[in-house]
Amino acid sequence: MQVGFYFDQTRCTGCGACQVACKDWHDVPAGPEKWARILYTEKGTFPHAFVSYLAAMCWHCQDPVCALACPVQAITKRAEDGIVLVDSDACLGNEVCDVKCLKACPYDAPQFDASAGAKMRKCNFCLDRRQAGKLPVCVESCPTRALDAGPLETLKERYGEGQEAEAFKYSKRVKPSVVMRKKVPNIQ
Repeated sequence: MQVGFYFDQTRCTGCGACQVACKDWHDVPAGPEKWARILYTEKGTFPHAFVSYLAAMCWHCQDPVCALACPVQAITKRAEDGIVLVDSDACLGNEVCDVKCLKACPYDAPQFDASAGAKMRKCNFCLDRRQAGKLPVCVESCPTRALDAGPLETLKERYGEGQEAEAFKYSKRVKPSVVMRKKVPNIQ
């Protein structure tokens, strides 16, 4: 079984609740390290402007190239649910390995804080919450219900097979575990 996320771009308002909840739950300090990020896209000009947001976290890819890029195998994929985890203690840090995992990931999921020698950390699908039978904190915090999570096949049955969104490109190489509903630009 592979778990994944659903993201409905038509519902996301870019409020940042998922990002704040994630930082709070995982005690990620203020600064550049963001396990959940909000990407902003703006197109067109008034009166035909288009704005969209993309909640972006680790998509727990079915073929995670970040794991292949790690020189010390600090990144692994769980067989039972496909969650991609990092052992920060085993990570060489941002100065020793030249952040190979971040450079390999097409979605910029591996995160480092601003300190010298920082170890990689990233979204872990709220494994502690999952083991307690709960959804990831980003999903539960979303006021517009733009996010959902669960077994990928269940998400596809519920929401369809969408793999496109503004500012997101599905990689056939890594196969991100995500179903998307794209917001379509209404500009001329």
